[in-house]
Amino acid sequence: MSKTFDDLLKKLSSCPTKKVSVAAAQDRPILEAVAIARKRGIANATLVGDEAKIKEIAASIEMDLTDYEIINEPDLEQAALKAVSLVHDGKADMYMKGLTDTKTFLKSVLNKEVGLRTGRPLSHVCVFELPHMDRLLFLTDVAFIPYPTLEDKVAMIDLTVDVARACGVENPKVAPLAAVEVVNPKMQVTVEASELTKMNEEGKIKNCIVDGPLSLDLAIDPEAAKHKGATGRKIVGDADILLFPDIHAGNLVYKAIVHMVDCKNGNILTGTKAPVVLTSRSDSTEIKVNSLALGAIVANEL
Repeated sequence: MSKTFDDLLKKLSSCPTKKVSVAAAQDRPILEAVAIARKRGIANATLVGDEAKIKEIAASIEMDLTDYEIINEPDLEQAALKAVSLVHDGKADMYMKGLTDTKTFLKSVLNKEVGLRTGRPLSHVCVFELPHMDRLLFLTDVAFIPYPTLEDKVAMIDLTVDVARACGVENPKVAPLAAVEVVNPKMQVTVEASELTKMNEEGKIKNCIVDGPLSLDLAIDPEAAKHKGATGRKIVGDADILLFPDIHAGNLVYKAIVHMVDCKNGNILTGTKAPVVLTSRSDSTEIKVNSLALGAIVANEL
């Protein structure tokens, strides 16, 4: 089981090197991440975008473009379509957002002719390596589905479990989070968390253990579980996956961790034909490299 991003890199060293197709690659942080990913054996890249600007930026960071395929397409929308079509046609293993807006990028992902639709909901999965935690922690959804329905939550669990299993967590523990750890009919989130637990017990949600509703402390802190007398639960501070009730809770926790804790993380968009690396422009180069590693790990299981 991979417990750190270094473990993921070691796992990748025994796998065939993947290829990432980058839409609008004329972006310094993206090219820096792509160069590091290539050096570490995570993935090679096809760079789609404004060739002159790509070469200018590459020269400024002393990046050798000799072994990179560059497809010249200055138009951002067309660059996205050309880049995603490479993944659609099996010429690349994953798709990455460069210097283009998220709306244009997602439009290409959902394109009926050359996109990466599967019929499943799209969901964002974030993976954290946190100090004093003996495992990777998977968060969903912190960036994509605003107010997930019960059906959405089933899909989110399935998609995140796939990512966790690709990272070596064979039977991940999933905590549907709420403000409290008991069912309260006036709090719909707790009712749905209980329903998800029941669906898991009935075999409708597979390859994982679901226990909810759970408060965040009970999900990740064994001492809190002891103090609250919750040691009889399936999850006692050892959750692998945190399922958030809505995007507000997820995004607040994500940003609190990123900006207040010394940690590592990577993010991918799931529910697509191939892994999609959708990072923010404010994300560090390390996050972009970790996201590429995560995408490569998942791509290796497809």
